[in-house]
Amino acid sequence: MLKRIFAAAAAFTMTTGAIVSALPAHAETRSGAQHAGPSHARQVKVMIVSMFGPEGKVWLDHLGPWQAIPVDGLSPDYPEVHCNAQDVCVMTTGMGHANAAASIMALTFSPRFDLRHTYFMVAGIAGIDPLRGTLGSAAWAKYLVDFGIQWEIDAREIPSDWHSGYLGINTKTPADKPPLDYRTEVFQLNPQLVDAAVALSRKVTLADNTQAQAARAKYDYAPANQPPAVIQCDTLAGDTWWSGTKLGDRARDWTKTLTDGKGVYCTTQQEDNATYEALKRAASAHRVDLSRVAVLRAGSDFDRPYQGQSSADNLLNYAAQGGFEIAIDNLYRTGNPLVQQIVTHWNQWRTGVPQP
Repeated sequence: MLKRIFAAAAAFTMTTGAIVSALPAHAETRSGAQHAGPSHARQVKVMIVSMFGPEGKVWLDHLGPWQAIPVDGLSPDYPEVHCNAQDVCVMTTGMGHANAAASIMALTFSPRFDLRHTYFMVAGIAGIDPLRGTLGSAAWAKYLVDFGIQWEIDAREIPSDWHSGYLGINTKTPADKPPLDYRTEVFQLNPQLVDAAVALSRKVTLADNTQAQAARAKYDYAPANQPPAVIQCDTLAGDTWWSGTKLGDRARDWTKTLTDGKGVYCTTQQEDNATYEALKRAASAHRVDLSRVAVLRAGSDFDRPYQGQSSADNLLNYAAQGGFEIAIDNLYRTGNPLVQQIVTHWNQWRTGVPQP
């Protein structure tokens, strides 16, 4: 699972059984937007959503000066939203599903902001699949998949012909797609926005360090043993941190199953489905536009061991991999081109993602 460093920090609409494009709903949200938001509320062009202190600090260090705006209902650890003269704001939700959902709901229903035309960029660190990326790689997601909404059978007691003790709720085998009764199991982001973000950031120079290079060299295959890169692949959420090849295989399979074969798992974190669901609730009240949500996750550590390493060692010594600092830095390096494109060409972006 997301191996976030505590020591460093003191959609689309769903229907049962299918992922459904919500572009018509987005248009409806915009057409009804005049009914939401008082005239004195601060308008925001880009809202950067971080989950804990260092993720937010990298933006605060680069894009200030800032005005601090307290918002009722935010995390007591991060009770203010910081906004600059370009109408770029940074908020920090607190870690985990519950904190993310509560903070986003507090933000989006606060009378202090007009978020009807705002682009939201979730930017955080994550565990990464060594077959898809490496330490420091920055991945833009098109699909958000929840790993926690599953049935689990004790791994010591699974049927002999099963490869996993996990299966979808109300299914019969690990390969079955569940009915998606929770309506938060999987979301699809606006592919136009994702493609624009990738194009703007693909050639940026990413941070690296010798500690991460040494950790990569223990893997005998690419891209794990290669320098970091900007990539497009999808992210998996769940509050349980995990490490292991078998669990990693399940993450890949689960992503494929819930996205009907379209999604590719590469990063694992805790919050993104909760964040998106809160934004979806706000969109239903015409307070945000779901077509303006982007998710960027940078690999701070590998989600499974190298050959000869135990999963326990990979998990317990995740900080020794050296990916934390470069992943934090690469969130800014990768995400800022999109932020600046939006705010410096606002006339083109205000009405939606420009056509390529």
